[in-house]
Amino acid sequence: MCGVTERDGCYLLNFFSSQPSLNYGFNRITAPWQKHYTSPDCVATREEMKDVMRFWLDAGCDGFRVDMAASLVKNDDDHAATAEIWRNVREMLDREYPEAAMVSEWSDPDKAINKSRFHMDFYLNHRGNGYDSLFRKTGSDGAPLSFFSKQGRGNIMEFLEDYLPKYNVSKSAGYISFITCNHDTPRMTLGYDNSECKIAYSFLLTMPGVPFLYYGDEIGMQYFNLTSVEGGYHRTGTRTPMQWTNGKNLGFSNAEREKLYLPVDARDCAPTVENEEKDENSLLNTVRKVLALRHQITDLQAVPNFEVIYAEKDCYPFVYRRGKYFIAVNPSCREVEIPLTEKGKPVFTIGRSTLENGRLRMRGQSFAMFQSIRS
Repeated sequence: MCGVTERDGCYLLNFFSSQPSLNYGFNRITAPWQKHYTSPDCVATREEMKDVMRFWLDAGCDGFRVDMAASLVKNDDDHAATAEIWRNVREMLDREYPEAAMVSEWSDPDKAINKSRFHMDFYLNHRGNGYDSLFRKTGSDGAPLSFFSKQGRGNIMEFLEDYLPKYNVSKSAGYISFITCNHDTPRMTLGYDNSECKIAYSFLLTMPGVPFLYYGDEIGMQYFNLTSVEGGYHRTGTRTPMQWTNGKNLGFSNAEREKLYLPVDARDCAPTVENEEKDENSLLNTVRKVLALRHQITDLQAVPNFEVIYAEKDCYPFVYRRGKYFIAVNPSCREVEIPLTEKGKPVFTIGRSTLENGRLRMRGQSFAMFQSIRS
């Protein structure tokens, strides 16, 4: 970046012009002005950032979500130098703030968790990856091909072929973090109704690792195509204010509507916490029920006890085990039936499912959690 200030000189960007790339250095030197990441100046940058982290941790911060975690050291093709810096940061945390945690925006758990020692790594929506196949895959004609679409044209094997290697390589060192969405992606409600979201979130909240629920997703806040604000572009519609009540600005602010950073949902049917709490079967209360089970049952928490019981190409349902519990998911709108020798008593259900005489039957758009019964 150059030519925009009174001061002579240039700087590298990380993303926006207001975000200079701090001098963590270069791994491979290709120009005389570049400094190796181990040089005193670059180490000083690292130490200064650790002091910034200490400031916020001393103020009560629980940890950090690290945006663009792979971007520190330049000319670092395999991210080995960047990983070295993050290991140094983790050593500081373990020594001085052992209860603090870091989650990386990397979506590569081998590099993020094993090599860089992040506690968690987000499983992001990258085109063609496993997460994409679950929720965002479409055909060339725009038709939904995601596993969790009620159209039932998804393929669970596309997810497993991507996820299982990531899970197996990192399960002893940290946690993969599923997301309902984030500030960079459309909300789940873009393309999914509340029934689909209930099943999708129930799946995400019963997988191993540490799930992240983006604000407003628990009530089904909508994504809107809004004019970009501060470089939000297509992401702007995911960043609208939380919708709490049926009052002014849906409970977010008493300011006049035109003074809000982004508009709230102006529809009469806009979901709010106030309305969702009144409905026992609302999306919010469904999420709360699943979270309560996750808190109560150790087997449903972050522990690495995931096992596939039934998964076939282009078929439904998907059945997986978490310790003494097994879970069956049929997001499609059609009824399905499979042989299943597992025996169990239902703990939580959406829709209707039966497990009798070695057969699992699931109505369309259903989810069932069973506690195993050993014969």
